[in-house]
Amino acid sequence: MKRFLILLLAFAAAGFAHAGVNIQTWTAPSGARVYFVESHDLPIVDLSIDFAAGSAYDPADKAGLAGFTRGLFDAGAGSLDEDAIAEKQVDTGAQLGGHTDLDRSGVSLRTLSSAKERDASLDLLRLLLAQPTFPQAVFEREKGRTIAAIKESETQPASIAAKKFSKGLYPSHPYGMTATVESVGRITREDVASFHRSFFTASRAVVSIVGDLSRADAERIAQQLTEALPKSDNAAKIAAPEAPKAEVIRVSHPSQQSHIQIGLPVLKRGDADFYPLVVGNYVLGGGGFVSRLMKEVREKRGYAYSVYSYFQPQQVEGPFQIGLQTKNEQADDALKVVRETLETFLKQGPTEDELKGAKQNITDGFVLRLDSNRKILDQVAVIGFYRLPLDYLDQYPKQIEKVTAQQVRDAFARRVRPDGMVTVVVGGGA
Repeated sequence: MKRFLILLLAFAAAGFAHAGVNIQTWTAPSGARVYFVESHDLPIVDLSIDFAAGSAYDPADKAGLAGFTRGLFDAGAGSLDEDAIAEKQVDTGAQLGGHTDLDRSGVSLRTLSSAKERDASLDLLRLLLAQPTFPQAVFEREKGRTIAAIKESETQPASIAAKKFSKGLYPSHPYGMTATVESVGRITREDVASFHRSFFTASRAVVSIVGDLSRADAERIAQQLTEALPKSDNAAKIAAPEAPKAEVIRVSHPSQQSHIQIGLPVLKRGDADFYPLVVGNYVLGGGGFVSRLMKEVREKRGYAYSVYSYFQPQQVEGPFQIGLQTKNEQADDALKVVRETLETFLKQGPTEDELKGAKQNITDGFVLRLDSNRKILDQVAVIGFYRLPLDYLDQYPKQIEKVTAQQVRDAFARRVRPDGMVTVVVGGGA
């Protein structure tokens, strides 16, 4: 039976969802905001609970605390140790997951919608959220593993570049903090328990549910999952970042290739320039082999196997980034081509053919973001957490189609400033 449940859940992951997503929303008596999509195509329920408890809320001297706290939820809860928790998960066939990013920390659950399996899975999740015990022995073990992983990452050029880039873009902002051996070393078990009490609360929670439930069931489940969470009125928010100082940061590394990252803080969720920037970026570096950066850097000159650009919208201004790897001896030449390509795009914008192709590929690809309940859940969770319009998924392709070349030029001119960019080069003699 256990194997059957697991196979059924895995099979359901590939199931296709109906076009059109009707999102219902309300506030639970606990104070948590709830977003619900009713879908009876499969006997499955997918849900997530996101908290305003991402790494940006870490204390300045204890970077890594948010992710460390979330990662210990299944180490022990109530009267259960980690082995008992794992056994209960197997018994129900449930799939539990978790994540921490700059803005959010959360957990996810996939379970059968049949009452017996569903209720047992939800009871376990409720216990993990409300009563984690953070056993000292497990805490010490995971702390050691985390420190070992950080030490390993500090030898890798890609990881070094990413950390230097974040710090360069956000020198005095929480988005620029990354976990270090020293910061994790300062974290105590009481720090973890305190962070849980302060940030994993109903008032900071967004519950997203997609699947084989009625509205009444969804209301009951959302309240049950959040009513026993710690009580706190913590109103901490993330402040807007200041513009970074333009600079070139070079780090020597005995690698055969240089890792290059270029960018600046640009875009927050719900920004009016979002759609023109998305379309323009597809032309510049987000469209794979049809992008200008790929054509100029790879196809014409062979400087890199891959080069890309993207915008990462966050609660406050997230980064615009261009990245590539290239041989050490041609790093400066590749960097020059990237800058010239960007400057040309900023002056000219996309051609009509590029604009048409970008819009078609973006809208065609958008359908694949909604082809399963789990993918719909991911989208609904973003809509809920960042308070995007409920018709966001319907409007997305329509808004993309409306974008003009002039709008792309104007948006890039306002947001992407070459004279304000941070450049990081890690590798060779740097």
